[in-house]
Amino acid sequence: MSLDSALEKAVATIPDCVAAGYVDLDSGMLLAIKTVDSHAQEVIDLLAAATADLFQGANVQAIEKIFRRVRGVQEDGRHYFQEIIVNSENLLHIFLRGKNQQQVATFVCRKGANLGMVLTKSRMAMPLIESSL
Repeated sequence: MSLDSALEKAVATIPDCVAAGYVDLDSGMLLAIKTVDSHAQEVIDLLAAATADLFQGANVQAIEKIFRRVRGVQEDGRHYFQEIIVNSENLLHIFLRGKNQQQVATFVCRKGANLGMVLTKSRMAMPLIESSL
């Protein structure tokens, strides 16, 4: 299955989902996006950069480094921040880091969606999305 098809399936199965995207943090590229509503191109253009900031910003990296040092954990490429939930005025934004720690799926749902169901269905969508690469 193609990445586009996997994202399309995720949008159809995640409650009140209006968009899904897949970001490669190494390259800074938005690999694919599927939307059901129109979204400003400027927002879509910034999605990969904003996702990278959330997961790999300087302060996030500093926090992770401190956690590893305090806990006596060796650097192994894993990150502490695996999922990030952002509630905006009208939308719910879910960011899930993939098994490949440098890839992140994003799901945008209407604010009224049940957060528990959105998280469950988003997590369930990840294996298909990741296997499509």
